[in-house]
Amino acid sequence: MSGALQAWADRYRSRGRYTPVGVTFHWAMAAVVLVQLGSGWWMQRYLVGPDKLAAYALHSQIGLTLLLLGLMRLLWRTLVPGPVNDADKPGFSSRIAHLTHAAFYALFTLLPLSGWAMWSAIRPAEPLYLAGLVPVPAMPFHDLSRAWQYHVLDLAMVIHVGGVVVLSLLVPAHALAAIKHHLVDRDDVFEGMLPELSDHHLHPAGARHSPPPLDDRRDGVRG
Repeated sequence: MSGALQAWADRYRSRGRYTPVGVTFHWAMAAVVLVQLGSGWWMQRYLVGPDKLAAYALHSQIGLTLLLLGLMRLLWRTLVPGPVNDADKPGFSSRIAHLTHAAFYALFTLLPLSGWAMWSAIRPAEPLYLAGLVPVPAMPFHDLSRAWQYHVLDLAMVIHVGGVVVLSLLVPAHALAAIKHHLVDRDDVFEGMLPELSDHHLHPAGARHSPPPLDDRRDGVRG
């Protein structure tokens, strides 16, 4: 990492915060994931036909965009690691947090790839469009026999449905953990991923610093 980028990132990491780039990646991908979960459920309501096929195409294209965002975010995290915050404290909770993040990155890869494989197995070499702009060719399944195409479709569907189930459980668990950090533990984990807003009444020195215990504040008033 260049010195200028390091210095810029350290301005945020030193206060227990993610950089604005990291924050943007997080919330943009969170929005895309929610859209995908909702659209994946909704498109099952379509009858077989052109509308259902168009919904599958759009869902697959957004999935490829999610794959690209995941790769870009992983590259950014490699170049600019996140802050060391209270979620990194040694112990069971820290291990669960790191496993959860690893599972998210795995799903951001498996779900788009399995969806792309499903699309490639049911349509003869029709391209998808990354972010609606860049054409992405179908996987080369058109040379396989019809029986093998069905095998690929079945395997990809099992992976995709299993991944959706896991993701549907991880998303609320991740959200509840963030709420617990903020409201119960009152540490810096959730604040570090929020857009930088004024919070001087709780943390005058930044996200990493919590207010003094209530007894200390009372002592200060009495003094």
